Amino acid sequence: MQLADQDAGTPRVFLYRHGQTEWTKNGRYTGTTDLSLTAHGEKQVLASGKIIVGAGKLINPSNLARVYISPRVRAKQTFELAFGEAERQVLNDAQKVSVEERIREWTYGLYEGMITKDIRALRKERGLDTERPWDIWRDGCEDGESAQEVTARIDSLIAEIRDIQKDSMNGEGSADVVLVSHGHFLRAFTKRWLGYPMDFPLALMLDPGAVGVLSYQHHNVDEPAMLVGYGFPLSE
Repeated sequence: MQLADQDAGTPRVFLYRHGQTEWTKNGRYTGTTDLSLTAHGEKQVLASGKIIVGAGKLINPSNLARVYISPRVRAKQTFELAFGEAERQVLNDAQKVSVEERIREWTYGLYEGMITKDIRALRKERGLDTERPWDIWRDGCEDGESAQEVTARIDSLIAEIRDIQKDSMNGEGSADVVLVSHGHFLRAFTKRWLGYPMDFPLALMLDPGAVGVLSYQHHNVDEPAMLVGYGFPLSE
């Protein structure tokens, strides 16, 4: 898989969502609760890793500058399943892997373990949202994180990543970055990468065990972009 010719060599940020857990199956908000992957979740990650991680593949370990992993068990398991033992060893030996608090999932507070319709019912009982339904992107979470707090930690990480990548806009050195994280966080990261406020109505989806890709247009660190499709090279 490859970038269009004019953007070949531009650094990328890969958004690797952890595989299925017992709570992702029914949409329960999972922030600080430390759940492991289900057997199906492990298969999801093994399948995507086999296709896209490895030498000559979309996520080529030799092209990576950094791998950031959420501190939650489900994210650590995803990294271990997606990357082979030898690949992990090389990345760890090069000190390119770090467990990163900034990419943990949104802290849901009172809403931990709940689903959206029940959160809205709870807030209604508490006299909230009399004019419009609750929206996490705008309203945040009681006793958890606000949209502004999540924005601050994402923006800090984006600044760090762009500093890593700014001198490699034409393929100089290894500058790709992987984030192994969570559904809400990775969608929030995408909004901020593109410069949108958290409550901007940009509907995004990312399946468990799936990978999204961000990059830049015109080899320019000031033109962040989202890749909505990849071209496949001709197989000989």
